[in-house]
Amino acid sequence: MRQYDYIIAGSGLAGLYTAYYAAAYGRVALLTKSGITESNSYFAQGGIAAVTDEDDAPALHFEDTITAGRGLCDYPAVEILVNEGPQQIHELIEAGMHFDMEDGNLALGLEGGHHRKRIVHAGGDATGRMVTSFMISKVINNPNIDIFENHSIIGILQENNQCYGVRTWNLVTLSEELYTASNTFLTLGGASAIYKRTTNPHTTIGDGLALAYNAGCEISDMEFIQFHPSAICTDSEEAFLISEAVRGEGAHLLNQNGERFMPAIHPLAELAPRDIVAQSINAQMRKYNQDFVWLALEHLNPQMIKHRFPTIYNKCRELGIDMCKRIPIAPAAHYMVGGVRTDLNGQTNIKHLYICGELASSGIMGANRLASNSLLECLVFGKRAIEASQESLNKNIPPPFSLKFHCNQQNNLAYIELKKKIAKIMTAYAGIIRNTELLQKGLDKLQALEKEIPKETDEYYSQISGNLITVARLIITSALNRKESRGGHFREDFPNSNDDYLYHTVQQKGKEIITIPINKNDMTSVIK
Repeated sequence: MRQYDYIIAGSGLAGLYTAYYAAAYGRVALLTKSGITESNSYFAQGGIAAVTDEDDAPALHFEDTITAGRGLCDYPAVEILVNEGPQQIHELIEAGMHFDMEDGNLALGLEGGHHRKRIVHAGGDATGRMVTSFMISKVINNPNIDIFENHSIIGILQENNQCYGVRTWNLVTLSEELYTASNTFLTLGGASAIYKRTTNPHTTIGDGLALAYNAGCEISDMEFIQFHPSAICTDSEEAFLISEAVRGEGAHLLNQNGERFMPAIHPLAELAPRDIVAQSINAQMRKYNQDFVWLALEHLNPQMIKHRFPTIYNKCRELGIDMCKRIPIAPAAHYMVGGVRTDLNGQTNIKHLYICGELASSGIMGANRLASNSLLECLVFGKRAIEASQESLNKNIPPPFSLKFHCNQQNNLAYIELKKKIAKIMTAYAGIIRNTELLQKGLDKLQALEKEIPKETDEYYSQISGNLITVARLIITSALNRKESRGGHFREDFPNSNDDYLYHTVQQKGKEIITIPINKNDMTSVIK
């Protein structure tokens, strides 16, 4: 067993930032499934939503977040996000992070659901890459942080509802390794790559979700999967993201007749919250029996487009698309709105186990994440979690744990085939448009698949195959339970929102699904 003060599993912004912050208090093991740059954070284009302009205010950011969340946001969590967010941006800048500037001030972008320009960005449309690269430089040069790439987390070391670390599978040596610590942080990202068409890296399949569920954590609001409205549509399955900031700069959505359709649907038109835009695009695709709609930029300044969106422009050019004219786009699975339920400091119902980033369900996102709130959540709640966990240092002494996992390479092909089959099931039966019949068929197909997967005890591929089934079932079960349409969950058999469903859906292993009321209590801090 390798002993540390902190274990951080995951190398997105939440993992990097918590590792960097934790290193001031003790020795840190940073574990990542693939390379340190393979994360949703790294590929994020838009930016970070935070109040930095004198014409803006946390109260306005709060209102936009609550509105986008469709009545399911917990007010205290959102208050923390919008009030502590500006300070986190300031601390990043003080540490040496360079955001884009304009006339001596931070250049601010506008994205869907925001009523003010408040999106700080870097490298035009390369914010995720710039911020995570900046944090990687901080982490790899810190003597208190040991980085272990190609280490997949396969279990949580626990006893008496207390976490002592993690079991990992070394993907290079094909062997199990144990890591123990006073505090363990899972920052393993979401699950959108469990769908066939996704903007996420292929590794983002809900590993952390299955781990936490199997350990006994509460899993909340899994019916809400956010489909990003605009990903390039090509003959391949690749779904390269077109940032919402492109629409923020004035791009229009056109149907097959060349007509704008969003102004008639929402007052913010193309900048309506993502769930509305994605569902509207889907409706146009069904209406005209087409695989895409057009994102039109032909009325905008070409030089502005090339300067503001160099990454997207070059990608379009690679694909033979002129970004300055029109781009064929369609929605793609993008963000897991629900996740592992935590308190306001990232703590789960298992002592010394913390969750940060997309994997967490802290109450911020509600039924639909407001654009660019995700990177801010990584910063604000990552810092809070580290601060809350300090009192446990050197007090959480692990009992002895033994190695137990092995690997049967013959199960590898079965796992790869299972992943493809589940991606098809999730896309066909639990996608943007859902109904009882589709969801039940999807659940039935999962149960049939479960009988086919390898079931060797404590075997690596059997374990991760079971994880895929677990994640898919959590999403579909939650979606069946919510008989209404709200945010990222649209039921064509229940197309309207229903106030009887103003609650969080919570699943826990071995227990019946339960509901928890929304927390609308004011905090002692006042929104200014």
